[in-house]
Amino acid sequence: MRQDYAKVRRLQRQLAARPIPRFRSLDRQIMSADGGHQIPVRVFSPKERRREDVLLFFHGGGWVTGDIESYTPACATMADLTGCVVASVDYRLAPEHPFPAGLEDCARVARLLLEDPQRAGISDPRRIVLVGDSAGGNLAAVLSLMLRDEGGPVPSRQILLYPVTHWDHDPETSPFASVRRHGSDYRLTDTEVQDYMELYVPDRGRRQDPLVAPLMATDLSAQPETLLITAELDLLCDEGEAYGAALADAGNDAEVHRVDGALHGFITLPRFARPLREAYQHIDAFLERTSPT
Repeated sequence: MRQDYAKVRRLQRQLAARPIPRFRSLDRQIMSADGGHQIPVRVFSPKERRREDVLLFFHGGGWVTGDIESYTPACATMADLTGCVVASVDYRLAPEHPFPAGLEDCARVARLLLEDPQRAGISDPRRIVLVGDSAGGNLAAVLSLMLRDEGGPVPSRQILLYPVTHWDHDPETSPFASVRRHGSDYRLTDTEVQDYMELYVPDRGRRQDPLVAPLMATDLSAQPETLLITAELDLLCDEGEAYGAALADAGNDAEVHRVDGALHGFITLPRFARPLREAYQHIDAFLERTSPT
């Protein structure tokens, strides 16, 4: 991965260019906090809008690959199956832009929408839901901690899909059995995750920072209502579930579901795939249960 990340990016864009069901989208640009660059945001409208919620989505790809183009099919599906508007953030990627560049981009967009939800076409900031898969789930979880510590508006809800929550994925030293059980035989390997981490956080001494590994945070209080979905055959399964348990132990409303027989990255599967349909059943129920009154 350290050598081939550029090839992976190109392949992802090629695969995303395949014909998909018609969808409505609108591309926006948000200026970074320092005025140095634009942050692209692609807004997807569902065929039938059933909820006022806006899902602010951060894509996966190990902080190194993935973008709004490669995740367009998944975001179009997300909009249609939830009945929500989905706003996908094209944050900067490592190794060209290592930690905390991508996090800062996500934080910039989230702050603007939480402080002025009219930008998203809604009046209630509680309608903004953070959503992320894999590295994007990491960014969503970390962002919730960061916003709490800043003392500003904090999202009321977050949906974390098989997130990265820990820093150590070496099967010799990881505290999680799923790293040893599934780190070499399925879609995502321990070597790949370690490569991603080296590209994202070159400074080994910073990898235990809670803004990189939220499971290392000593204070997990005052976090959003959380739905955390893991995949049974994913090396990240145990650390994701550990984060859900830690949130609950800290007094938060945290709901954890494991999708049996699922591999890492299943949110990008076709709509007919069983793991994807099962995950959206939980997502739909969570959005219904936690809807602001």
